[in-house]
Amino acid sequence: MTTKAPTSSAVRLAAETWESLFRSQVAVMRRLQSGQAFKKLPIKEYDVLFTLSRCPTGKLRLNEINDHVLLSQSSLSRLVDRLEKRGLVERSIAPDDGRGILLGLTPAGQELQKEIGREHIRDIADLVAPALTAEEQRELLRLTEKLQAFVAHKQPREG
Repeated sequence: MTTKAPTSSAVRLAAETWESLFRSQVAVMRRLQSGQAFKKLPIKEYDVLFTLSRCPTGKLRLNEINDHVLLSQSSLSRLVDRLEKRGLVERSIAPDDGRGILLGLTPAGQELQKEIGREHIRDIADLVAPALTAEEQRELLRLTEKLQAFVAHKQPREG
């Protein structure tokens, strides 16, 4: 079964939709980054702490963290070095292979993540709740999750 190529108007709509989603995300992120929540720790560093806090085992390999953050592998490595020097994360040997390195939050990292997280959530609510009704928020959540799931399973175009 072949997939029909999108029409010019469908392509334009997709591009406009992406542009709107992207610009909205950029505007919201700029506002959040300038808030009080990120005075103690930059948002990219917080993102690593947040990713580790959501992990059921509490530990992840660097490449697993890289799957969840918007950083290159080398930038992430340097960022993790800074977090380790501040005593917010710690490295350990992976028990399953003895060679891999796992990264986990220290108690100080857990505390800082929770502290920033509480304020960050309030800042998000202050931006989103006045702009979108609860029904609109649920619809936006449904649509973005649908898009993420599709992208995760779509094969890249060749050529």
